[in-house]
Amino acid sequence: MNDLFEVNWEDMLPLSHPFELFLRGSLTYIGILVLLRCFKREAGSIGITDLLVLLLIADAAANAMADDYKSITDGAVLVITLIFWSYVLDLLSYHFPVARRLILPVAMPLIQDGLPLKSNLRRRWITDEELLSKIRLAGAEDLAQVKAAYFEVDGRISVIVDEARGAVLQAQPQS
Repeated sequence: MNDLFEVNWEDMLPLSHPFELFLRGSLTYIGILVLLRCFKREAGSIGITDLLVLLLIADAAANAMADDYKSITDGAVLVITLIFWSYVLDLLSYHFPVARRLILPVAMPLIQDGLPLKSNLRRRWITDEELLSKIRLAGAEDLAQVKAAYFEVDGRISVIVDEARGAVLQAQPQS
């Protein structure tokens, strides 16, 4: 019973290689951010950097708890490194437009004045059926009623319906 409550603090809290852990965390964070920024199609409604931080922190904390780093302190250094990079990149993207363009994706136009932008649709792998579905959900019956449509940062497609075009189309007789 006495062994049950004995804790080996020397094995649990030492900091083995803080710079190596910081470097590993930094390279992992930046590497995955670049990959997701280049190849992601959709990230849902939370920001990609937020999702990345959550996943990496969960993994880093799990490894520290599972004794893979040999100490809780090593895991804490890795978690702090990930939070540090998330904060720095958010700060840079807020203050510097050049950094914002590199770190955060921008909304990509898919339709302009009723005309689909085929190269952008191909770049985001959006089929005609998928695009028409989003247009119908926005209340337009066809492309001619759409002033603009964008592939947003969070992966959704936003549609701006041209009300004047819709009224003119409805007033014209169907042949």
